[in-house]
Amino acid sequence: MGHRLSKIYTRTGDAGTTGLGDGKRVSKNSLRIHSLGEVDELNAVIGVLLTETLPEEVRALLTDVQNDLFDLGGEVCIPGMSMISANQVERLERALDHFNEPLPPLKDFILPGGTRAAALAHLARTVCRRAERTLVGLALEEAVNDAPRQYLNRLSDLLFVLGRALNRAGGRGDVLWQKGKNA
Repeated sequence: MGHRLSKIYTRTGDAGTTGLGDGKRVSKNSLRIHSLGEVDELNAVIGVLLTETLPEEVRALLTDVQNDLFDLGGEVCIPGMSMISANQVERLERALDHFNEPLPPLKDFILPGGTRAAALAHLARTVCRRAERTLVGLALEEAVNDAPRQYLNRLSDLLFVLGRALNRAGGRGDVLWQKGKNA
């Protein structure tokens, strides 16, 4: 592969536009660029989570997710491109089942906290939900494949479950919401 990023600044975006993967120039404020930015931020937040001490199976899963998110960003960047598949969505579902199975059923809402790793998983979950909302907004304006939206939906659920699992891995339980605690 050649040197794809031999020059980091190009000045081509100075007027408020940016290039898509198909060469088309769009406003940096377009829904497609917002969606791409949300996916990029999600990938970065997962990168921060990966700096924590994590069980190896969680680390491997999140590394795979980061690669998937790069593919998902590529799909958003190139209108009409298809890079996320049903297999990737199903892989998240299997991981969800695996990590959720040993957890006790929830009887109350939980707060995003406990261990630092669990809190970062919850932060990633909220960024994932925002990315999903932005992608749904884009789909109302332009053609977008279903698999990326489904992937983000499953990933946010998985990050919620991982937050619970990471609390247990760190010797903590769920941080339970206490209705009316400060009333």
